[in-house]
Amino acid sequence: MGPTRRMLLVGLPRFLTDAWSWLNYKPVMATYDGRPHRALAPEIQATWLPDEAVRRLAAYKLIAAYDSNQAGELATITGNQQGGERREFGDPTLIVDTTLAHLLGQTQQIVVPGAEHAKDPGATPEAVAAAAAQERLRAWAEAELLPLRMQACERKAVLLGDGVYLLAWDPEKGRVRLQTLDPGFYFPVIEDDADPGEYPSRVHLAWEVPEDPQRGIKARVRRITYELGPITPAAQPGTADARRNPDAPAGTVSPVAGPGDVYDAASGRIVRTYPWAPDKAQALTCYLTDAEWSLEDLRHGQTLDELPLDKARFRERPDGTVLDRLDLRIDFLPIVHVTNTITDEHFGQSSLAKVFQVLDELAESDTDSARASATTGAPIIALAGSHAEVDRITGRPKPLDITPGTVFQLADGGRMDVLDTSNQLAELRARVEELRERAAVNARLPAVSLGTVDPSDVPSGYALQLSLGPLDSLIDAMRLARAHKYALLLKMVQRLHQAGQAEGWPAGPPLPARLVFGPHTPTDRAAILDEVIKGVGAGVLALETGIRMLQDAGYPIEDAREEVERIDARRAPSPEPSDSARPEEEQHEDEEETPLDRPGDRHQRGRAEAE
Repeated sequence: MGPTRRMLLVGLPRFLTDAWSWLNYKPVMATYDGRPHRALAPEIQATWLPDEAVRRLAAYKLIAAYDSNQAGELATITGNQQGGERREFGDPTLIVDTTLAHLLGQTQQIVVPGAEHAKDPGATPEAVAAAAAQERLRAWAEAELLPLRMQACERKAVLLGDGVYLLAWDPEKGRVRLQTLDPGFYFPVIEDDADPGEYPSRVHLAWEVPEDPQRGIKARVRRITYELGPITPAAQPGTADARRNPDAPAGTVSPVAGPGDVYDAASGRIVRTYPWAPDKAQALTCYLTDAEWSLEDLRHGQTLDELPLDKARFRERPDGTVLDRLDLRIDFLPIVHVTNTITDEHFGQSSLAKVFQVLDELAESDTDSARASATTGAPIIALAGSHAEVDRITGRPKPLDITPGTVFQLADGGRMDVLDTSNQLAELRARVEELRERAAVNARLPAVSLGTVDPSDVPSGYALQLSLGPLDSLIDAMRLARAHKYALLLKMVQRLHQAGQAEGWPAGPPLPARLVFGPHTPTDRAAILDEVIKGVGAGVLALETGIRMLQDAGYPIEDAREEVERIDARRAPSPEPSDSARPEEEQHEDEEETPLDRPGDRHQRGRAEAE
């Protein structure tokens, strides 16, 4: 009975597999009940937090601790008393920053296909429109500091696995504002039978605001909700604001449509025509709700998606508009969720996932190496045949203070022994280098990309290119996971400018735009220049192709078409002036230099003139 009861109390072990199961080896991530340690994720006690988000938030906090060299501090909080001696030298940060630098490349440029042909003779209207859209998007990106915001969002994506962009129209600035959010605030509502890759129709941005006793503010939860839904009428049927539909039969009443909306009697819905789809009426719109709840008003079991609206305190805009299901007059959610990896899950995976245990082993080896270096730099010395001075108060021998120039008098047969730990220190240092190399290999970051290889040790450029093969495949996969997301972001930027009736943004379907990242590895610019010169000179490469190769190599060429025009203008020979256009002095000089003007031939010229 005893063993059976003990088994029932402990419970059967469970094998948990999810997007963050690579952290199951950490005791703080999987306790006996399968929930993270309370010290790691204290917010799990909040009743509003969805159960499926608990492990995700705990994983974010654990990964962030490694990035900020606080893993030892976290281990001490969770009960490991030796965690305070842990040595952390920034190896996780090095992997994240190196991966981020290669991912973004040297440059990031917005490109609209077809814009490069806008300056061609007989350019089509589509090419001219593409060039205008590209110029507008690039001007917006410069005003909104897009490269800087990309750095902030992409670092979260590389480190945590997820990044979030939020777009909103700013009427004062007259442009779309872009904001980066911590993925810990992102709570999408995904249906049970929905495809994880599909765009959700309801998203919460929520966080807990701590209490402030000095200001008398209690702890509360703030939730910002974006959701898609049918267009609601301005007044319900039967109210004083209701009106009769003239196209409906007598005695029927239709709901009041808002400004720019139309009531469709056939479907019984209110439809709207958006600027980006002028030929298609839609009955869908996006609603914004921004409210706060006091934690005392929440009951157990009320999750984030089920907070009571009767206990909510809705926030207001500066113009006094209450943010309670505010119609944004757009048919999409202005949120872009960026995943770090290509996966069939909604959330991505951190770049540290595959090397997390190696990073733990590396930190432990660094800790052991620090301890061994202490005994090597200040070795343990044993004296035999020497009498230590006795403390008169305690009666105990005083510790020996060994400094340079210290002399000890030893009795006959006395000796001094020194504990030499230099061999162990050398082995530990070799172990550290082995683990660091293992981490670089598993993270697909070659040593040359980390800057730990002497360039003179590389036998040839071809060998260097082969060593960068794993990095190339890694960056290609990461950029592929982001290609659609940034195309979607630029599409939303165009639509929001159209919805805000911004000057210079015409109505109509938004043009496809994409974000092109620069080269992620250093290139031999001299070799590429020589290759372009030979290829264009031999006629096997077009001049336009050569210019694009120079652009990819990092040469400061902004527009390939303009560069080709400059080259052609310099190649064209200047027309020689006719004799009538030449100065009279030059004509006389030419006449004086003719062979007939030589002294022996003057009579011959006179005879020719007479004839």
